[in-house]
Amino acid sequence: MPIKYIPYYPNTVEGQAIIDNITRTQRVLRYRENDKVYDRIKRGMSYYEVEPLEKVGKPSENLVIRGECISACAYLKEKGIKVDLVYIDPPFASGADYAKKVYLRRNPKLSEKIAAAEQEMDIDELKAFEEKMYGDIWQKEDYLNWMYENLMAIKSVMSDTASIYMHLDWHIGHYVKILMDEVFGEENFENEIIWNYRRWTAPSNNFQQMHDIIYCFKKGASKVFNPIYVKAANEEKGVKENYKKDEEGRMYRWQSLKGERYKIYRDERGVLSGDVWDIAFVHPSGGERVDYSTQKPEALLQRIIKASSDEGMVIADFFGGSGVTAKVANDLGRKFIHNDIGINSIQTVRDRLKEAKANFQILEIKDGVSLFRNPQQTMDKLATLIPGLQKGVKGISNFWFGAITKSKEGIVPVYVPNLLNTQEKVLDIPTINTIINQELQNLEVNAKKVIVYYIDIDDQKALEKFIKDNNATEIEVELKDLKNLLHDVVIEDIIDLKTTKTKDGYETEINKFISDRLIQKIGEYNQKGNLQSVAKGKKFNPINISEEGLELIELIALDCKNSEGQWHSTMEIKIDKLGYVITNGVKSKNFWDGKITSEKKPLRIKVRNISGDETILTIK
Repeated sequence: MPIKYIPYYPNTVEGQAIIDNITRTQRVLRYRENDKVYDRIKRGMSYYEVEPLEKVGKPSENLVIRGECISACAYLKEKGIKVDLVYIDPPFASGADYAKKVYLRRNPKLSEKIAAAEQEMDIDELKAFEEKMYGDIWQKEDYLNWMYENLMAIKSVMSDTASIYMHLDWHIGHYVKILMDEVFGEENFENEIIWNYRRWTAPSNNFQQMHDIIYCFKKGASKVFNPIYVKAANEEKGVKENYKKDEEGRMYRWQSLKGERYKIYRDERGVLSGDVWDIAFVHPSGGERVDYSTQKPEALLQRIIKASSDEGMVIADFFGGSGVTAKVANDLGRKFIHNDIGINSIQTVRDRLKEAKANFQILEIKDGVSLFRNPQQTMDKLATLIPGLQKGVKGISNFWFGAITKSKEGIVPVYVPNLLNTQEKVLDIPTINTIINQELQNLEVNAKKVIVYYIDIDDQKALEKFIKDNNATEIEVELKDLKNLLHDVVIEDIIDLKTTKTKDGYETEINKFISDRLIQKIGEYNQKGNLQSVAKGKKFNPINISEEGLELIELIALDCKNSEGQWHSTMEIKIDKLGYVITNGVKSKNFWDGKITSEKKPLRIKVRNISGDETILTIK
């Protein structure tokens, strides 16, 4: 349950028309749930307990937050933190699944068997499999309702002179532009920026899609803006202009206009940037690449941050992804707030910022749900966690997650909130009303009972009374807490280690590492790959895990300061996909030997596997 609800704006009062100009949007976008959106905004943003997980570097106001956008905004508003510039790169409603490529590392116990240790292994030779990070699959109206609430929350923590840059593409951008007109006001629309990324694509029978759209709005009457100069188009193409030098040493060229000649002086800074930006994609083998599927180039964020903020200002990204906003903000002397729901995003930006020598704190919003690595994987797993659940049962609509067949009750439809959609997070009267006055009436099976799972519940006694007073059917509605189902699901990895004192300090050696979840995932990969190879008449080369299992480890860290509570990395090593060791953010060409050393006695050890699960053990 939320600790409390934080109002979006201080002057929110009962009966105030929060969405007072939504009528036009309602007509254009055919909103079906404006009443629910209104109720949620009137109630306020859910404020949950926030746990400090780790402090990196010196004390700082920089934040990395794991949680949903609205929950993060509730925290910032409660703490009185204002942001001066927002860049967000949310899901595009593209209908695509985004996956992370998971690479096995070299096993240090087998290092003596690796010939030519100094020779780099080719990327194509690395053993790897993919895991889904999130599914960008939305009904249009669900997406727009969700985005409307996010934008309202973001606006509530923006300073009076702040700007927001919304990064989208052709799938949904034109609809979101209308939403932003409603939230920020049409008069505050500043630019539609075209990011032309000149990506190579295969031949097709249509024009190539080579750009994204970035909408820029200011919050109020004034804003921060610094002119940005870029190379002239001719300079970009390597064409030299015929410049001359005048008596004062200034460079100029002649230009004719309507029969008259004018002197055009060259600005050494270049020419003022327009709203079409030619910036290349992050190269697959470039230095920026962090193996995050939706990663954006640093040059893109450099232009945005330089233009719309000054040094010392706070830059926020509420769908932080690969962490490019936080990284560039730190490089340019700004403060940053990185927020994302996925643990892979938090770990990616954490490692990226540590390598950049940034100072920051990692916080986790305790919303009561023990997610796996991200909400998508939790939703995928839920079907196997609910005993007896069957998907696609005839006679029940897609509103239901599935159904259970019981001897006494027969078919029992089961409702589970969508963890990817914050709108379904709190079970309230509008949702219950939909269930009892719509979905129960439309059931085509003879059900005696339905089960309704919830994450948070608005007022359980009030809901139970509403069900009793308004359920016109004979079907029993049972409410169940989803947190109880997920509580003991995440099984930690098993680590066999030994710590010994040496003349220089302490040495911790990992002898064995077992990850049941990864072994199961690799088993599924091998089974699928084998079946596909047999069908194609080809030989399949499966992924085999050694007895030690050390090739499943990505990062090892020691805490020599705290035995519990907030983590402090005294010493850490990360193994990249080629097997090379990164020690405290410093890259090397050394292979890991299965050990980690520290000057002081380690109190705890943290081990992250190659998929991102982290296990913390106390060292006795």
